[in-house]
Amino acid sequence: MSKAVFIQNPDSIYDDRPGEAYHFPRRYLGMVRETIGDWVVFYEGRRGLFGYTGVQKVERVEPDPKRSDHYYAILDRQSAWSFETIVPRASPSGQAYETSLRGLDGRPISGGAAVSAVRRLTDTEFAAIVQYGLTEIDGPDALPRSPEDVASAANKFSDEQTPFDAIDLNFSRTDVLASRKYRDPSFQRQVKAAYGSRCAISGLDLRNGGGRPEVQAAHIRPVAHGGPDLIQNGLALSGTLHWMFDRGLVSVAEDLSILVSHNKVPPETAARLIVPGQRLLLPENPRHRPHPEFLRFHRETIYGQINYK
Repeated sequence: MSKAVFIQNPDSIYDDRPGEAYHFPRRYLGMVRETIGDWVVFYEGRRGLFGYTGVQKVERVEPDPKRSDHYYAILDRQSAWSFETIVPRASPSGQAYETSLRGLDGRPISGGAAVSAVRRLTDTEFAAIVQYGLTEIDGPDALPRSPEDVASAANKFSDEQTPFDAIDLNFSRTDVLASRKYRDPSFQRQVKAAYGSRCAISGLDLRNGGGRPEVQAAHIRPVAHGGPDLIQNGLALSGTLHWMFDRGLVSVAEDLSILVSHNKVPPETAARLIVPGQRLLLPENPRHRPHPEFLRFHRETIYGQINYK
């Protein structure tokens, strides 16, 4: 097994399916096969965010049935994790993270290996990129819920919440990347920041006496169903609406209108909880908006399917 960088630009000419599959030509087949079962880092060039954006594990490689000289790296969907901080090509000292991209002065080069769509990464290079990428978002809108808030919520909701702990990256990065203990608070911070801590269904921005937002981050496609820790798989919701969304009492239609299971939710209750117009409120950044496939999964698998008592 071997770690690698996969270049994946938002306007790629390849048939990439972010979070699901990476499309590549035959010349990279050997290197990609080496990554099966290991982690890869995704990178966007100048046409995107111009930095390393996240990590994911490679599950297997399959041939492209339509193009004999192309293949797909099938990704482990549940392992996807967006970096909280976009990692630039060079460290704060100006040295390129990837040794193969360093010029004589250590700074990133242009051309040559830099334009290769797949590049091997050493464990040391991978660790340095991950360490920077998991730097926590700062600011009140990104704070996860405190342990006291979690304990209080546990008395009201059946789903167990994960207390917040700062990430300790001094031990194995692979342990960190696979741990819900660290993934959950990171997902919370990223989704809250993307939505400005405003509930996407009610429109409310409620805060406690210390200014901490009361909104929570909900997975659209649940983790138990292979849902990834990506902002596009998250909604910022108030505690009540999070509970209702997880139990399929509300969902989101293809046109982003709010769906309500009226045989379980009285109309007068829905009218009080849902924003006028009954349409989902979206993040300002288009990159952070819910992916249609995650919303479709929730409609078809969760909405109206869970017996509520």
